[in-house]
Amino acid sequence: MPGDERSGPGGGDVTDPTSDRSRERFEDVDWETIDADGRRVSTTQLLALVAGGLYALALAYDVLLAAGDPTVEVVVAESRFLWDATGVDWLFVATLLVLGFAAVPLARNRRLTAYYWQRFRRHRLAVLSLVYLVVIFLLGTVGTLFIDPPTLHVAAGYQPPVFLSVDVSIPTQCLGPVVDGRCQGTWRYPLGTTGSGKGLLALAIFGMRVSLQVGLIATLISVTVATAVGATAAYAGGWVDEVLMRYVDVQQTFPTFFLFLFLAYLYGGSLFVLIVIFGLTGWGGIARIVRSEALQRREETYVQAAQSAGASGASVVWRHIVPNVSNSIVTAATLNVPVLILSEAALSFIGLGDVMLPSWGQTIAAGRGDLATAWWISTIPGLFLFATILAFNFLGDALRDALDPRQEVGR
Repeated sequence: MPGDERSGPGGGDVTDPTSDRSRERFEDVDWETIDADGRRVSTTQLLALVAGGLYALALAYDVLLAAGDPTVEVVVAESRFLWDATGVDWLFVATLLVLGFAAVPLARNRRLTAYYWQRFRRHRLAVLSLVYLVVIFLLGTVGTLFIDPPTLHVAAGYQPPVFLSVDVSIPTQCLGPVVDGRCQGTWRYPLGTTGSGKGLLALAIFGMRVSLQVGLIATLISVTVATAVGATAAYAGGWVDEVLMRYVDVQQTFPTFFLFLFLAYLYGGSLFVLIVIFGLTGWGGIARIVRSEALQRREETYVQAAQSAGASGASVVWRHIVPNVSNSIVTAATLNVPVLILSEAALSFIGLGDVMLPSWGQTIAAGRGDLATAWWISTIPGLFLFATILAFNFLGDALRDALDPRQEVGR
């Protein structure tokens, strides 16, 4: 776990973050027990296998059976509670499963969780940001299952938000009350509508889902690749380190934007393609962070003890180096999400995103020509975008302070 010291190559008990004394010493480790534990399937691993199996069956059903059955398609289309999943949706579900099981070890260690929470809650803005992001997450995942996607309604164009009013000549047809020649907002469209009559509330909520999908899926892909490359380069050293890091140098200078333009020309502005490009080309900076931290951990006593005990290189990296650099990984991942969200919004703003999906950037672009008369069209999704990016930045800064082991030592 982030910032903890292992009692031995087998992982032992986590030391008390508030104490400098370890419960168990290296020479006290029962190697046979550790080897047996490494071969035994834990409850968490069993649940992960079951969840993975169910996920694979559901995916196979959707791809092999439901896709070719028009009856199923009709049922899915007519039911609000059944899910007509896309490829990006399946990736999103897989991402949530991985993140959920990755958080299990920390959740099971209540003492360590309470300790990190105590450090985290000192940052009040970060706590507020966490609450905001939880709301955004719930609206973007669960909320989209219970509301209808935004649809065209030309007669409802340019409706103002509730509690605001505009000149009655601005809306295509005023759906709210008219008072003194001004059209009042209506609860039918609490945040107003675009020029084509799409409700901004629905656009904002479905835009949350798009932003979360891009940020979380691409970040998980990037973190997975970066952790493997950075930890391997640090542990192996020599020509392996040199080759991997030189590849990172080349990748970071590669014009990803032009790659996306090329693929968008071939396949269209697919969200799936965008996520894959972000995930597979945006891990260089995180890999450097992981390598830097792993180089320090490679010299620790517990790593040397594992090597002396005959542990394989893969075992040392996976069981000892990666868990002890996870604090830097978590922080880098949290700060990477807003960069991806902003990048997707920028591409959608200039018309290179998926035009079939309601994105914040796309909605902002739709209202840029109406700022003088219908300012809310661009302003409301812009505020959501700004608040989400700011919240992730506050969250990342607070996690960096809470998980930094050097600050724990200094206390």
